Amino acid sequence: KMATDRAARRVQRTLEHISPVESVSCNGLQALPTSASSPEAKVGLHRLLDNGGKHQGNEPFRWNGWGYDECEFILNDKGEVYLTGDRYELCGVPFPKLWPWASEKFGLDVNFQTPPNPSMPVAPAIRNEDFLRRIDGHHVKLSFSDLDRIKHGHGHSGEDIWLLRYGTFKRLPDVVVWPGSHEQVEQIVRAAHECNVAIIPYGGGTSVTLGLEVPAEERRMVVSLDMHEMNRIKWIDYGSMTACIETGIVGKDLDAKLSALGLVMGHEPDSSEWSSLGGWISTRASGMKKSVYGNIEDIVINCKLVTPTGVLEKGALGPRVSVGPDVLQMVLGSEGTLGVITEAIVKLRRLPETRRYGSIVFPDFATGVAFVREVARQRCWPASIRLMDNLQFQFGQVLKPATHSAFAEWVDAAKKWYVTKWVGYDVDTMVAATLLFEGSKADVDIQERRVYEIAAKFNGLKGGEENGKRGYFLTYMIAYIRDFGFRYGLMAESFETSVPWPKVLDVCEKTKEYIRQACKAHGIEKPPFVSCRVTQSYDSGAAVYFYMGFSFRGLADPLATYVQIEHEARETIIKHGGSLSHHHGVGKHRKSFMAEAVSPVGVEMMRGMKRAVDPNNVFASGNLV
Repeated sequence: KMATDRAARRVQRTLEHISPVESVSCNGLQALPTSASSPEAKVGLHRLLDNGGKHQGNEPFRWNGWGYDECEFILNDKGEVYLTGDRYELCGVPFPKLWPWASEKFGLDVNFQTPPNPSMPVAPAIRNEDFLRRIDGHHVKLSFSDLDRIKHGHGHSGEDIWLLRYGTFKRLPDVVVWPGSHEQVEQIVRAAHECNVAIIPYGGGTSVTLGLEVPAEERRMVVSLDMHEMNRIKWIDYGSMTACIETGIVGKDLDAKLSALGLVMGHEPDSSEWSSLGGWISTRASGMKKSVYGNIEDIVINCKLVTPTGVLEKGALGPRVSVGPDVLQMVLGSEGTLGVITEAIVKLRRLPETRRYGSIVFPDFATGVAFVREVARQRCWPASIRLMDNLQFQFGQVLKPATHSAFAEWVDAAKKWYVTKWVGYDVDTMVAATLLFEGSKADVDIQERRVYEIAAKFNGLKGGEENGKRGYFLTYMIAYIRDFGFRYGLMAESFETSVPWPKVLDVCEKTKEYIRQACKAHGIEKPPFVSCRVTQSYDSGAAVYFYMGFSFRGLADPLATYVQIEHEARETIIKHGGSLSHHHGVGKHRKSFMAEAVSPVGVEMMRGMKRAVDPNNVFASGNLV
């Protein structure tokens, strides 16, 4: 039992590294002030929450993959996979079941490795000297270094990672500029407009839609405008529980600053360790806890958008207004095509008194979907409820760290025997839902009771808190694992959609079946990794995440194969009733679908907005339309 407890504590501490508050009580917090809207209070808060240049944007991150430089999954001589570095509590802890499972299922071979290229060729930068003179003194720093240009020239889609490891980009930003204030952004954008320079805003670099790539045909000087230095909480109004926050702040840093004050914003996407507030707004993002806190459009009240023709922001900050079409909605999801989002006014809440994890096992995916649908119908959502299909459930089981305890292994075996032999669940069909409850202890007790009562009606079995925690740990490790797969010839990617409830099962099954058949048609010998999970639920439907991975060993052009399969999988999703995207956005990756998604008239409306605020196409990412 002691070894089992140690394993649970390791998962707990890893989660704390990512989001600093896990199981807390606010009883010791002093009462919040009634207001902090005076100039003096705002200045004091500004100083309190200015981190003096220390922020996630200055952390050493990998130039050709995901995450911290020193962290990667590797295979040791014993056939055990472990995470290097010391950033996470689970670094150095072996996962003995992962490699045997992956090699058997998907044909990974220790003798077939595809290490990345040690470097990438970089073309000389295009320089616009007039622009550079005009912005002199109007930024925190500026860089023409090859490494900075490479790091700012891509996101983290499967296509991006392939080109970083084995290829090259046709075009990169020419210079990286870090502004330090809204006024500096205004000066930089004005200079770009007058000097015919292109700008691509850069938040956390986590785009998976090719949104940060420079169009190959762009001949002007291209600036990557890195917003990381703009990471301050400028003021908090405790009367209305709102805050003005600079949009370069990364989710991990924002959580830490707010939790130190007993507050939370509640937006927590899977990428929150690296992604930024500005990126969330510009892609119309969703977080894993949207059932309590809402999606980003429910949290943001106002923002400042610096465009080449001026600054866009709303006037009054009332909870609701009727003043024509909502201009804020034009900014949400604009993906860097209209301007730079510099500040946002957002809703806050008190830090939850209680945070509790849980998990439920169901006999099959259809039953699990029916359970999540019923939770939505009764509107008793926990903060997060995520349903994994069978393959993803198996994946989670092999990601258990080594316990080095015969007793712990016996307990796991006993649990498996009970579920499969006594209850009668089939290991090849059973699925699991992970749960996260947040709120007062009384509210969480009520939510738990209702959710587990519903689960019992659908033959659900409690899976325990540790399994729930490990499910969320897997969320943050998945990109590291994807990069590990690349080393051994497995190309992998995730993509998402939203679907009306009556079509969820059909979209899931038809999309997975298409990918299996497409891989077979392309001569891929081993069956692909094809999995899905229901990640967010609504009254009328749900968001579904797909994971796809296949061995590219022996393929003449693995990247072209991947691009074709992923594109046709998206066609399959749309054909069977799914949306183009739930929260990743469009970028350049999916823009060919936009006329179908929003109608030709909608496309022309977007183009009209673009022409009105950016007539010279300064914001030339080429995203959306």
